[in-house]
Amino acid sequence: MGIRRDSPKNSPRKKTTLKHLFDLDPKPYVGSPLPSPRRGGGGTDYEHDGILSAISYCNSVFTFTDPQESPSQQDLKRLKLMDVVSLLKSPKKPLHERFFSPLMSMVSVNLFRPLPPPSKTSIVSALPDDEELSTFTPLWPHLQLVYDILLRLVLNVDSKKLKDYIDHQFIRNLLYLFQSEDPRERESLKNVFHRIYSRFTSYRSFMRKAMNEVFLHYVFETEKHCGIGELLEIWGSIINGFGVPLKEEHKLFLMRVLLPLHKPKGLQVYHRQLAYCVSQFVQKEPALGGVVVRGILRYWPITNCHKEVLLIGELEELVENIDPDQYRTLALPLCSRLTRCFNSCNSQVAERALYVWNNEQFVKMASEAMEEVFPVVVEGMERNLKLHWSKSVKQLTENVKAMLEEMDPPLYDKCLREIHHRESEAHREQIKRQQKWDQIETAAAKHSHFLQPTKTMCFFPLNYNLQAL
Repeated sequence: MGIRRDSPKNSPRKKTTLKHLFDLDPKPYVGSPLPSPRRGGGGTDYEHDGILSAISYCNSVFTFTDPQESPSQQDLKRLKLMDVVSLLKSPKKPLHERFFSPLMSMVSVNLFRPLPPPSKTSIVSALPDDEELSTFTPLWPHLQLVYDILLRLVLNVDSKKLKDYIDHQFIRNLLYLFQSEDPRERESLKNVFHRIYSRFTSYRSFMRKAMNEVFLHYVFETEKHCGIGELLEIWGSIINGFGVPLKEEHKLFLMRVLLPLHKPKGLQVYHRQLAYCVSQFVQKEPALGGVVVRGILRYWPITNCHKEVLLIGELEELVENIDPDQYRTLALPLCSRLTRCFNSCNSQVAERALYVWNNEQFVKMASEAMEEVFPVVVEGMERNLKLHWSKSVKQLTENVKAMLEEMDPPLYDKCLREIHHRESEAHREQIKRQQKWDQIETAAAKHSHFLQPTKTMCFFPLNYNLQAL
């Protein structure tokens, strides 16, 4: 006994051909697709009803955290959202106007929601490229498609037809969502917001003011916002399109909004985007370099070494675009700040400040005011060589010192003599001060009985409770 097998004669083998394999290829199941138009007078209405039904179903919002929610319904909504996206991507015919209102209503219902409370106590910990520190929303499988729908509407539909739906309140609601801790959502928001700015030209002034309100609220009130970097990326594209000469409105934005953004503790999260925006202004009008440099120096950090390293690099890049006519006025404040930096106990700050002297443009700027700059820099060099704890910092200081000596040996020697003269004068003053204190102590010792405390006697009654004291 055994398993019965059919003989080849009883079960003839089918021919395996490419055509046969293609015929056997199953069509993937994509849920309940939108109905295709039928021939006849009622086909279009039937198609529209199916689309409206799919859009209506997408108005149901899932939290993805409630155990009572059905996973199958969540998947079904995702499939219907994909059907709507494919409809908007279809190049065959434009979208009918009757779909604008339900589509925008569905987008608003899904996107404009209360955000959860921030999970981080400080935005400084939210490093931009560290996924482990980012908070990902469980709604993203649906939100991603909704953002794609909104982007397709903005790109493919005439802006005049969408003005009734994308208004000032809609834009403010989008700005609120930039506080989301999910970097994927902020990236989608950035793309949508930038497209709205480019398509809806009449909203541009309002959108700039609304973004400025977010920046000022962040700088002067909360210092907590996750989307400052993305908003600055949008601004970078806007600034790139400014014409020259710049309008007074744009210069005020630079001085009153962009420069104060160097102040918050979370600068390291968005510094790359901020530095790009500032450099765009200086490249368009090099005369603004003096305003920018003084503004950065005004907001220089005192205890944050990482911010100091970032700002030193930003200043070095700005020097290359500054108007040469401003070199003489900026040389002393810049070199004074860099001197304090390479005297810093933090080796990273000190090394970064010393490396700036390798920049030819910076050296050219310093040479414009050598009589003012050299006394400050030479004194800092000598202090580093005597007191700094880091061997690498001392070695870099030796290299910079050799370069400065070659630039103007007589002036360098003059600065050294002045330093030695000040040190000897300070030493003599210290000796005189010590001699005066010795005389005071000697005089006090002769009359020491005047300095002794007077003795007093206290008498208590016999029945007085001394333990109460």
